[in-house]
Amino acid sequence: MHEQFNFIIEILGTISFSMSGSFAAMQKRLDPFGVLIIAFVTSVGGGTVRDLLLDIPVFWMHDLLTCGVIIMTSIFTMIFKSLEKNFKVTLFIFDSFGLGLFTIIGIQKGINVNIHPLICIGLGTITGCFGGIIRDILLNRIPLIFRKEIYATACIVGGSAFLLMTKFSPLSYTFIQIFTILLIVAIRTFAVKYHWQIPKFYGHDHSSEM
Repeated sequence: MHEQFNFIIEILGTISFSMSGSFAAMQKRLDPFGVLIIAFVTSVGGGTVRDLLLDIPVFWMHDLLTCGVIIMTSIFTMIFKSLEKNFKVTLFIFDSFGLGLFTIIGIQKGINVNIHPLICIGLGTITGCFGGIIRDILLNRIPLIFRKEIYATACIVGGSAFLLMTKFSPLSYTFIQIFTILLIVAIRTFAVKYHWQIPKFYGHDHSSEM
C-alpha cells in the first residue's frame, strides 16, 4: 500500500512540476522544444541533485515512465494553453503542489538510507526546490527561493511536521503524507495571500556612486 501511494505521489509530483515548468516557459514565449526542456529540468532537477548527494543512481535515467510523463504533460499543456487565461495562477498552483509532493519524496529517500532526520528535511527541501531554481535561472529570473516569498521555509516546516508526526502520532502513514503535502501547499497559499515574508537584507548600492 505504501509503495503504491508513493508511486502515485511521484507521478503527481512529476505532472505538477512539468506543468509548472511548461507554463513558466510559455510565459517567456519559448518554442515547443524550449517548453519541453524547461518542463524536464523543473521535474527532475531537484531529484537529480538529491540522488547525486546520496550517491545513488539518478532516478530518471533508469525510468522511461518519468520521461514519458514529462513529455506527455508538456504536450498536453501546450495544446490546451488556450484554455488557460491566467498563467500566473496556474503556475502557482502546480508549483505549490509539486513542492509539497517532491518534499515528501526527498524526505522518504533520506529515511530509506538511514540518514539523520535533519538531513532528511534538507533532502526534501532540495528535492522540492532545486528544479524550480534551475527553471528560473534558465528563464533569466531570480529564483523564488531567493526572493521574498515563503518557499523553502514551507518545505522545512512541512518536512519537520512529517517527521514529528511519523514518530509521535498514531495516525496512518498515508494520512500523514497527505497532511504534509496539503500543509506545504497551504503555507505557500497563505504566504502569498497575506504577504508573509522573510526579512530581507538591504545594502548600500555603491554602483550608483560610480
